[in-house]
Amino acid sequence: MKRFYVSYGFIFLVFMLLSVAPNANGQNTKETYTGTVLYFGSGLDSRTVTQQFTLTISGQTSDEQAQRYLNLLRESGQSKVLDAIRGNELGRFSVGANVGVPVNVVRERTINGQRRIFVVFERWTQFAELRGGYRSLDYPFGVIELYIDERTGKGEGTYIAAAKIRWDEDKNNNYQVEIENFATFPARLMGVQQRNFRGR
Repeated sequence: MKRFYVSYGFIFLVFMLLSVAPNANGQNTKETYTGTVLYFGSGLDSRTVTQQFTLTISGQTSDEQAQRYLNLLRESGQSKVLDAIRGNELGRFSVGANVGVPVNVVRERTINGQRRIFVVFERWTQFAELRGGYRSLDYPFGVIELYIDERTGKGEGTYIAAAKIRWDEDKNNNYQVEIENFATFPARLMGVQQRNFRGR
């Protein structure tokens, strides 16, 4: 497993309370992104695997909702956050021929001409996981981070297919959010393109 530690101040901006970027009319519009997922092998199986993905975004998470999720994570843990976001449908994410799953959290801001889009959703759970009670069930989230060039609609990103999210305190008494990947490395999202891009 690979852990990703993010300081409280940074995660406060990235994961929960980024400024949402509405369109010129102040309303969120539907956006679709396509590209390739590159999965890295681990252990005895070091092969890389590629598949096509489609991410559709039809809404964004408000500041009030984001603050609520942050409080739930701090006070009650990731299971309560999962319960809280489960009913949200702010788009869909699919890989290959998969029907896809609803997107539950979407946050965004612009950095140096790039849109930074952060997405969280309840991941696919395999029947074998449920039947066997495997440890992977402790990693119920999928997490996507995209960087999209505002001039071209193209970009790249990372995808954690099975993630555990927890609130923690480091040895210096600084609060932080820890995102732990069940696999060795996050997958890469390559050749990302916004469909029907018209520029900003």
